[in-house]
Amino acid sequence: MPHYVKSHGLGNDYLVMDPKDLPFALTPEAVRLICDRNRGVGSDGILVVSSGDGADFGVRILNPDGSEAEKSGNGVRIFAKFLREHGYTSKERFTLHTLGGRVTCLLEHEAGRVSQITVDMGKAHIDKLDAIEVDGKRLAVTSVNVGNPHCVVIVPDVSKVDVRGLGPKIEHHPAFPNRTNVQFAQVVSRQEVKIEIWERGAGYTLASGSSSCAVAAASRHKGLIEGDVTITMPGGQLGITIAPDGEIQMRGPVEEVCSGDLSTDLLRLIARGA
Repeated sequence: MPHYVKSHGLGNDYLVMDPKDLPFALTPEAVRLICDRNRGVGSDGILVVSSGDGADFGVRILNPDGSEAEKSGNGVRIFAKFLREHGYTSKERFTLHTLGGRVTCLLEHEAGRVSQITVDMGKAHIDKLDAIEVDGKRLAVTSVNVGNPHCVVIVPDVSKVDVRGLGPKIEHHPAFPNRTNVQFAQVVSRQEVKIEIWERGAGYTLASGSSSCAVAAASRHKGLIEGDVTITMPGGQLGITIAPDGEIQMRGPVEEVCSGDLSTDLLRLIARGA
């Protein structure tokens, strides 16, 4: 097997790696170098084959800053496609263990390839925090956990938000001691919400599956949408369904980009802990 397979979900790209195929340990330093878009391969994170812990398979989700995420909606879809297309399973439906809880993946095929994946993402928990202070101004928020933490800010026009300026300030706000993912959301209709994303440990991203689930849950909590909603992001759209019992289902595409081995030069830098 190659050292990595690179795929993306709506522009949110990950490298998938199996430790048994690597001649080095995935330390935080190694992860930062590999994910670096100038000195490494470049990605929004690394998905690592791991123990299923009672599920069919397990995945660790490593952020480009070297930290570990609990869950990733795009990540689990990418990982599910990898498992099916690289010989780890012949199943069309299976479970994945993540730090943020177990999820179930259902694969759809088109022209001999896995094209769409539906993931049962579990239920959202919305806490009591409804406002924070940023730059001396009170900001209304909805704090949501879908296996990983999110802060949803509903705005009139998402195109007018300084995502790169406000995003890191909210991510590192004292109200979130473990940091948080940040979404700015514009409710277009009861069937569509447009969002921009600042991802914890990764920064600005074109798309996020768990962010889409969190925004849908926050918008439903406020009575702004129905049970089925399209989340529109710069990278594309995901379909989110919230069942009457609160279970969240996400459906969206995945595309593989390439696979390959790390060069001798990069392996040397990893060995040096650069």
